[in-house]
Amino acid sequence: MSAYQPGGSSGYDGKSGDPLSDGSTCLRDAALMQRLGINTIRVYNVNPSANHDLCASIFNAVGIYLIVDVNSPLDGESLSRVDPGGSYTVTYLTRIFSVVEAFKGYPNTLGFFGGNEVINDESNIKTIPPYLRAVTRDLKQYIAKHSPRKIPVGYSAADVRSVLFSTWEYVQCAIDGDANDPTRSDFFGLNSYSWCGSSATFQSSTYADLVSRFSNTSVPVFFSEYGCNTQSPRPFNEVQALYGPNMTGVFSGGLVYEYSQEPSNYGLVDINSDGSVKLRQDYDNLQQQYNKLNITLLTSGNPADAAVNPPSCSASLIDSPNFYSKFDVPKTPDGGQQLIDDGLKNPNQGKLVPVTDTKVTQKVEGSNGNVINNLEIQLLADDQSNTPSGKNTSGEATGTSTAANPKSTKKGAGKRDHVSLWVVFCALFASSLVYCL
Repeated sequence: MSAYQPGGSSGYDGKSGDPLSDGSTCLRDAALMQRLGINTIRVYNVNPSANHDLCASIFNAVGIYLIVDVNSPLDGESLSRVDPGGSYTVTYLTRIFSVVEAFKGYPNTLGFFGGNEVINDESNIKTIPPYLRAVTRDLKQYIAKHSPRKIPVGYSAADVRSVLFSTWEYVQCAIDGDANDPTRSDFFGLNSYSWCGSSATFQSSTYADLVSRFSNTSVPVFFSEYGCNTQSPRPFNEVQALYGPNMTGVFSGGLVYEYSQEPSNYGLVDINSDGSVKLRQDYDNLQQQYNKLNITLLTSGNPADAAVNPPSCSASLIDSPNFYSKFDVPKTPDGGQQLIDDGLKNPNQGKLVPVTDTKVTQKVEGSNGNVINNLEIQLLADDQSNTPSGKNTSGEATGTSTAANPKSTKKGAGKRDHVSLWVVFCALFASSLVYCL
């Protein structure tokens, strides 16, 4: 339930490593995330040529799933907002398929974001929408041909209300009413920072409006980023609303932005140049909020019962003026279909490896300055995922949590290589879902 990109986007050069390429760092962060209660991370920029085996295996071993963005901020590795057609090339497809190859072999890879805030204002709503569906189609076709299992593909949208709901309708609808239409998104993420501070409410934050507008969604909708920082430290009282009765029938939880402190000031922890870490008060506050959740209640529903047939694509779904309202999805660029059919030549393909080291070697301090001794990960069975523990990591006090023990087996759980959901939330992948947490 956290965005994970230590160093920020400026730290990614596409040549060296990425957040999932250093096993010692991942072990440290996995231990802190496990104590916090996180069971999914979103990773924005990955180098598909790097070795992610140990990091992916560590996160898998502690019941933490991965949602991976296939794009990057480097030239040629994302759709251009200014010229989507010009950037939609076989070189670009090679990049995003390389990410699929690198992560398809990990059972805790739960999904790929095919785009992030590509539509971010009203200046690019006339050209970009059909390319979002084209990229989704290409990724899903490549996965169908070259992955041992189905991995969902979705889109992460900016919370720009003048175009948000048209974007959602555009990517979730089914062309000609075909529910298996490969161009439609499997899920829809929203980067929302509308709940700010202790005084915010379900109504004043506009969460109520979001619930109302998304109430008939045919795909899982969740916050792909949240955590307004106008108040510091952040109280995170929106967690109770997000996982409460007003929202869980429509929203599927969310991912807190972000794990490490960067210049934008959204971090849960401070990471020092020597690899040591100090927890921020934000970490403690978030942990306290998670500890209040009734995980048993959250996992007791059956999301298959909530499945909704997708609407048939039509211009009538689009309510934003000037938004592209045709569904003539661009053809795959020259050479792209052959790439989809034949697959990449000699791709870097990740696989799980044994996790033998469990103890964190770097110095870690709580927000109170006390060193956290004997920090290590708890290895979980394949039918288990991480949940809040009820502990206060910066101290010895036990919370009043109604959360399940992190080692407890979830009702109806199956092995993680059959779970196609993420974070502490339920969703609508009825065909392959075995539990929702």
